[in-house]
Amino acid sequence: MQGTVKDFDASTRSGSVLLDDGTELPFDGEAFAAGGLRLLRLGQRVNLAMDGDRISVVTLSTFPLPSP
Repeated sequence: MQGTVKDFDASTRSGSVLLDDGTELPFDGEAFAAGGLRLLRLGQRVNLAMDGDRISVVTLSTFPLPSP
């Protein structure tokens, strides 16, 4: 699944993304850390892995998602 970064707080490493249908989903610092990133920019395109209704991984669209 892909989305676009809407908000990102570098101190908590959490934020939210907008899916292509306009749905906003929050992510926490744990999901950010799982993607191996150091920073996100607003408007940046990202890949998302879900665990139920929670984002479990956020990474750049050019990076592969980690294997489950």
